[in-house]
Amino acid sequence: MATPAISGSPAPTPGTDISSRGPQSPSDPSPEPKQLPELIRVKRDGGRLSEGDIKSFVRAVVDGSAQGAQIGAMLMAIRLRGMDLEETVALTQALANSGQQLEWPEAWHQQLVDKHSTGGVGDKVSLALAPALAACGCKVPMISGRGLGHTGGTLDKLESIPGYTVIQSPEQMQGLLEKVGCCIVGQSKKLVPADGILYAARDVTATVDSLPLITASILSKKVVESLSALVIDVKFGGAAVFPRQTEARELARTLVAVGAGLGLRVAAALTAMDNPLGRNVGNSLEVEEALLCLDGAGPPDLRDLVTRLGGVLLWLNGLAEAQAEGAARVAAALDDGSARDRFERMLAMQGVDAGLARALCSGTPAQRRQLLPRAQKQEELLAPTDGPGPAHQPPPHLARLPAGTVELVRALPLARVLHELGAGRSRAGEPLQLGVGAELLVSVGQRLCRGTPWLRVHLDAPALSDPQRSALQEALVLSDREPFTAPSPFAELILPPTTAQQ
Repeated sequence: MATPAISGSPAPTPGTDISSRGPQSPSDPSPEPKQLPELIRVKRDGGRLSEGDIKSFVRAVVDGSAQGAQIGAMLMAIRLRGMDLEETVALTQALANSGQQLEWPEAWHQQLVDKHSTGGVGDKVSLALAPALAACGCKVPMISGRGLGHTGGTLDKLESIPGYTVIQSPEQMQGLLEKVGCCIVGQSKKLVPADGILYAARDVTATVDSLPLITASILSKKVVESLSALVIDVKFGGAAVFPRQTEARELARTLVAVGAGLGLRVAAALTAMDNPLGRNVGNSLEVEEALLCLDGAGPPDLRDLVTRLGGVLLWLNGLAEAQAEGAARVAAALDDGSARDRFERMLAMQGVDAGLARALCSGTPAQRRQLLPRAQKQEELLAPTDGPGPAHQPPPHLARLPAGTVELVRALPLARVLHELGAGRSRAGEPLQLGVGAELLVSVGQRLCRGTPWLRVHLDAPALSDPQRSALQEALVLSDREPFTAPSPFAELILPPTTAQQ
């Protein structure tokens, strides 16, 4: 297995445009607050906004005095002209200050950690990582999101467990951290309200891909948690926001640098998202696989990512002397059942019947499946044969001949078909079919014989359509090389500029 690259993040100097969109010049100081049209003009013409300017803009967004057209114009000006480090820090802080702040006992100061992912297919890391970190002595106030488009949402996965309640007050969150050590909750409207408004506006103004706006949106929600350390999983690849690692690295370095400017220790891991993470995709199926990971078992790529990200956090906040030691501690919490115990207690405190929580966490995989939402039907796809047309069962004398080595299972077409079948949503608030999903019956690197089942689709529809079946078959990429061990998805780690590398 190749060792992932590890690099420090050289913080951009004040005035450096972190979005690489061209030079900027300081705006003229003014004793009077600028009106919104003037602020927009400054940024449109490539000038810098002062901290006061940015506070004025965010305040106008929250109090409603900023018109929708003005918000869109400012977002587009930022998208085209960029923001330097100081501006991005100021925007992040202003968003964080736009609502309620979470406050914790002073004794918890060095224990508060969290993880954020930019989104992928089959990414159920948070479900195993939060309780594992709690078992290692951390406090994890994880504020998560819902799925949109082809990416899954942590909250949707947890809500496939009957009774799970994602809405928790700050007082309830503190109780969870005191008694369990972790919680996974949704974002209250009282937390970072300005980001909610800007996020919705970015979605309809083609400004989603702005580095300063992405950075401020992610980090503002973490600043209000009063963390001591944060790790961000920045995905790259065919099913990620950023197809290329170079683009993901630019965002990762920006997140680390802005975090440092806010006094927050942030590390960013670059992880591959070409294949689905693990074997299961879909809300309740991913809960099943997270429970396998909490059993000390499950797919190796999922366990690898959980232990590595957890090891970075334990090292960053001083609970481990090196990343490897931290990763070993997380692995031990998975293997000895202490992480699963925390998960069971979290479920019970967040609305799940205590008996159900116990049955889920102590049951066999088959028993767990009976307790979670299930799709009405299952359909298996077979490895292709040499014959024309849809895959079919080959004659007996061909059934065990090799079809090839599994080179890749493309995550994006798989996720898109499952989205069509009801596992995902296109608009916020749409209901989900929580049992819909897919199980990979093969691993990358293994030899696959003709006619062998490679994918099991769980669906509520009568059957897959021909286009859906074709899209899924095309997701399976075979080669003629020898079987191989799949590489870890963990590719690179960006650390704060003053952090020694261990």
